[in-house]
Amino acid sequence: MQGNLYEIDIRSILQLIELGQRTGQLFVEAHSFHKSPQLGRNHNGKNLSWFVFFLNGEIVYATDSDNSLLRLSDYLRHYQIKVQLDEEQRACLEALNAPEYAYLWTLLEQNIIDPIQARSIIHNLVHETLFDLLNLQQGSFVFAVGSALTPQLTTLEITPLLSKIVKQVQQWKQLYPYILSPEQFPILTDIVNLRSSLPAVTVNKLQHWAGGQTSLRQLARYLNRNIVTVAKAMYPYVQQGWVHLVDSDTTELLTNQQDKTLTLQEKHKQRILCIDDTLSICTHIETILQTQGYEAIAITNPLEALSVVFQFQPDLIFCDIAMPELTGYEICAMLRHSQAFRNLPIIMLTAKEGFFDRVKATMVGATDYLTKPFGHTELVILVEKYLNYSGCEVTKKTQHLLIR
Repeated sequence: MQGNLYEIDIRSILQLIELGQRTGQLFVEAHSFHKSPQLGRNHNGKNLSWFVFFLNGEIVYATDSDNSLLRLSDYLRHYQIKVQLDEEQRACLEALNAPEYAYLWTLLEQNIIDPIQARSIIHNLVHETLFDLLNLQQGSFVFAVGSALTPQLTTLEITPLLSKIVKQVQQWKQLYPYILSPEQFPILTDIVNLRSSLPAVTVNKLQHWAGGQTSLRQLARYLNRNIVTVAKAMYPYVQQGWVHLVDSDTTELLTNQQDKTLTLQEKHKQRILCIDDTLSICTHIETILQTQGYEAIAITNPLEALSVVFQFQPDLIFCDIAMPELTGYEICAMLRHSQAFRNLPIIMLTAKEGFFDRVKATMVGATDYLTKPFGHTELVILVEKYLNYSGCEVTKKTQHLLIR
């Protein structure tokens, strides 16, 4: 059995395997053109893939294509156990199709963990894998009948497991657009409001976990909770703007900031304004661009944004198309009537990819457009396309002269 996920979804595939009481292995790969904000490629740019192992129509184990044991290490942390392998052992395990599973059995044989703990970890690993698969929209799959993964520590019935995870996927989608991916990293951004609104114990916990070093998914593993429970707990603070969520690329840039001091100082002279009535989009753009060293601010009120444009004098503007009271088209057209902003790069933000939207954006004077949802790299590349240090300074000086 094989095919594409636009022909049959993951849920139906799993139900067919259960109905047929099949034994074997399911391989699923996300397509490279997949645009979900949650899934598609890993941090190394490789296509994501997953394996699910079955015995007589029940799940024995499930994993992703990352053979680094980092996932298992996160779950073992809950039991205060560290993965300890020399290079030869690690190479041997990573050559296997299911290195996590093999290492888990090694820990069992050495009495480092007990069967109850091992079953709990396997349940979590399966749950996490199926959660990702049920969120996947585009990809391909192959189910191969074969011998069972041995030895078996536990098996999981598919129907009750799917019922539970499908509900969680539905709850997860309700958190969009404030929370986009389990791989996002929370960063504390407004300690003053947090301290005035929350108990000290809660603030201390947030300070411990929201430092940009721990993803939502890792946090769920450490706390032995499912990802939706953790995300819903973080959601109010993200919604208020007290906590920002950034992707792994942004956290890497934060880590390497000291090595880029000169570049950041130069870029700091470039100003970028984002106008979007969705707060999460504003904070997402703000965080990424500020991390890159730009002076970026975001406005959610389109009427207020017009006066801010003249005060802030940006070098580039991101402007959402669909906004109440004043659309992005109207804002762009107004700015193009001003000599000060006639040549300013204005990039329209849209959730649509229709030809009509592009034509209309061009007619009102938009420089380019960016389709939501978008990633860190996509945003930065577009900014770099229209901004450079020397060009920016010329534009700023010209604007000052024209305003005078």
